[in-house]
Amino acid sequence: LQVLGFEVDTVNSVQFSNHTGYAHWKGQVLNSDELHELYEGLKLNKVNQYDYVLTGYTRDTSFLAMVVDIVQELKQQNSNLVYVCDPVMGDKWNGEGSMYVPKDLLPVYRDKVVPVADIITPNQFEAELLTGRKIHTEKDALEVMDMLHAMGPETVVITSSDLQAPLGNDYLIALGSHRKTNADGTKMTQRIRVESPKVDAVFVGTGDLFAAMLLAWTHKHPNNLKVACEKTVSAMQHVLQRTIKSAKAQAGEGNKPNSAHLELRMVQSKKDIENPEIIVKATVL
Repeated sequence: LQVLGFEVDTVNSVQFSNHTGYAHWKGQVLNSDELHELYEGLKLNKVNQYDYVLTGYTRDTSFLAMVVDIVQELKQQNSNLVYVCDPVMGDKWNGEGSMYVPKDLLPVYRDKVVPVADIITPNQFEAELLTGRKIHTEKDALEVMDMLHAMGPETVVITSSDLQAPLGNDYLIALGSHRKTNADGTKMTQRIRVESPKVDAVFVGTGDLFAAMLLAWTHKHPNNLKVACEKTVSAMQHVLQRTIKSAKAQAGEGNKPNSAHLELRMVQSKKDIENPEIIVKATVL
């Protein structure tokens, strides 16, 4: 976000030695009181004027509920504030979904967080959790996105899915839906499908990168989800291809890269993040 020209005030929801894709990690999980104290400091200095709020990985229900309170307060100050929520809860491995945060976060996301969010970026498993509806076909996915719109957000992007891609098995599908209300009160929905080449590795942090870049590119292209997603997904591809190439070189011939090798090559991808060459096109549905 900073590379793309945004001033960012960061609050860590967790402060860990490393991401949880490693065998071990140490550190602290912030609770709601600690978050409240940090926010109070910003407020006392009257520097709590924001255009965007972005949230991701959280492990504590009271922390998440406090986020909602803060977002609502910030929206009272600035009715144009956009809250981008990546509802990080779990994922699918080999077709089986599982949660990697405490299960009691789900009702908080569903009943409190999503209703105040403007843009959400769940993966397929998280979209299914939030709506209680399984996705087997693209039609199911579009209906699930409609259910998510009905809960509050104007923009819904299912960042990855196990749907069959028209381009074939080597591609991963992301789906986006942007619903806007025209001046006369009528609603218009733009829907897109993005197919990107699969990269054979397990990366950690791709969802965070996706949400941050989607925030930036929807800011720069507010009514063109197609272009925003093309830039976001293309930049992701550049980062992942660079990461896998570097990881394989570090691991050595015939060895499987480990978590350290697969750390996203963010710094090395600065130019691709700033100005991504469009290598993935979106289809308007």
